[in-house]
This record gives sequence, structure tokens and C-alpha cells, in this order.
Amino acid sequence: MLVGLIIACEVAFWVVLAAGLIARYPLRRPRVGAALLLAVPLVDVVLLVATMIDLRSGGTATLAHGLAAAYLGFSVAFGHSMVRWADQRFAHRFAGGPPPVKPPRYGWARTRHEWREWGKALLGWAVACALLVGGIVLVGDPDRTRELEAWIGRLSLVIVVWLVFWPLYYTIFPKREPRR
Repeated sequence: MLVGLIIACEVAFWVVLAAGLIARYPLRRPRVGAALLLAVPLVDVVLLVATMIDLRSGGTATLAHGLAAAYLGFSVAFGHSMVRWADQRFAHRFAGGPPPVKPPRYGWARTRHEWREWGKALLGWAVACALLVGGIVLVGDPDRTRELEAWIGRLSLVIVVWLVFWPLYYTIFPKREPRR
């Protein structure tokens, strides 16, 4: 059931985001659009509350509980930039705004971009791990929270792999602009 709720929250995130941007630009209702965009984080609150209720009511932590924590952590870290990304595209398409800003492709600008993205991922990891530890403390039963402990290791591995293959790689081998 929790996996279904995670999927529903992801769908709801994009639906509320799209509704906010449609209200803001094509319908020219900026206040309604702003209110809808401010409601986007409420989707995460629903998932957090449902996960806590499930664990507090005697449920044993499963893969879905860890996935919920990871989803929430990375949603906190990347949510704002995803909204900004979508807003730039809607503003350009429907309101005559400037073309969307593209990430740099070459040189140290690209390297700095990769480090910023990894910094967001590190924030997502920290939030997710804090939620996982919070779940472990909330339940207070090591037998019921083994899966949450396992998720801390999984997320730590992901953040290290991300570090090695993107920011460190581009720091050591900055991508050069092709010669013309």
C-alpha cells in the first residue's frame, strides 16, 4: 500500500505543479498559481504522515518505508529546482519569458554545476537519513527497523557513487568545448 502512496504522491506532485503553472501562465491567474505552487510540498507531508502512522501502528519497516524516506529527502533537496525548471519552461512557452537557462556544458562552469547538484544530493541524503533514523527511534524495536538501517547504507553508497562519477570526474577531467 505504501508503494502505491509513493507513486500517487509523485503523480500528485506533477499534477499540482502543472495546475499551478497552468493557472499562472495560460489562465493568467498568478495568485491562484502561486497558491497551488505553495501546495506542492503538502504532497510530501501526506506521505510523511502516512509512513509515520504505519510505523507507529505496529508495522514492520519494509522496502517501501525506506523508499518513502528517500523520496522525501530528495524531494526536499531537488523540489525547488524542479519547480524552477518547470516554471522557466512555462514562462517561456506561455508568457513570452526568456528561454530557459540550460546548465553549462563545458569547462569549470560544468564542474561547478556538478558540484552544486551533488550538494543537493548530499542534502537529500542527509534529510532521508534523518528520516530513517527518526523512524528507527520512533519504532524503538531493532527487529522491526532493520530495513530502515539497510536504507541508510544504500543511500550512502548512492551518494558516494554520485560523487565519484560526476563532480570528481568533471573536476579531474573537465569537459572541453569542441574545436570548430
